Amino acid sequence: MTDEDSTFDVLGVLSDPLRRRLYRCVAAAPEEVGRDAAAEAAGVSRSLAAFHLDKLVEAGLLAVSFRRLSGRTGPGAGRPAKVYRRAEGEHAVSVPPRSYDTAGRLLAEVLENAGLDRELQAAARTAGAEQSGGQAGDMEAALRARGYEPFWDGGTLRLRNCPFHTLAKDFPALICGMNLALIEGMAPEGWSPAMDPCPGGCCVALSRQV
Repeated sequence: MTDEDSTFDVLGVLSDPLRRRLYRCVAAAPEEVGRDAAAEAAGVSRSLAAFHLDKLVEAGLLAVSFRRLSGRTGPGAGRPAKVYRRAEGEHAVSVPPRSYDTAGRLLAEVLENAGLDRELQAAARTAGAEQSGGQAGDMEAALRARGYEPFWDGGTLRLRNCPFHTLAKDFPALICGMNLALIEGMAPEGWSPAMDPCPGGCCVALSRQV
């Protein structure tokens, strides 16, 4: 079986609408999700949710661990519950095959070697402004539509996912600077994006003036 075949098999698991709902519930959560919470979010029984969650684990889309959800310890605290989180790694397929990742990596390498960080940030800031159309709009919805998976952490809007994760690992200064500039361009008045990495997520967080 080729890598492409394996990816098709993994993504095929998400063809079931209920599994997609459960996957999105877990993937968007800032913390691990238990079976009861996942079942409630998907509107199904706990046993049905457990069955499909474990299928997502088998496919490598979710990872599992165990912890006591009550926070209690010691005798009488009960058995640790099974909790789920989005698995590391990513799955992408193109029909017919394309190799945009190779082009992206080569372009990033050239820009970094040429010291064109500021030029890239200027272009990203312009692109962000063009994407927002200059409208105040709903910043949280705009970020969600672009795959950032925003969530509130107190008064800070953090981003659960980095859409540029692979490139950011290899070219952190270049890509994270570009990402910040892109979000600055998107942000309407009253929003303040800044470098404030979320563990396992994006390097940018936003605060809002009230």
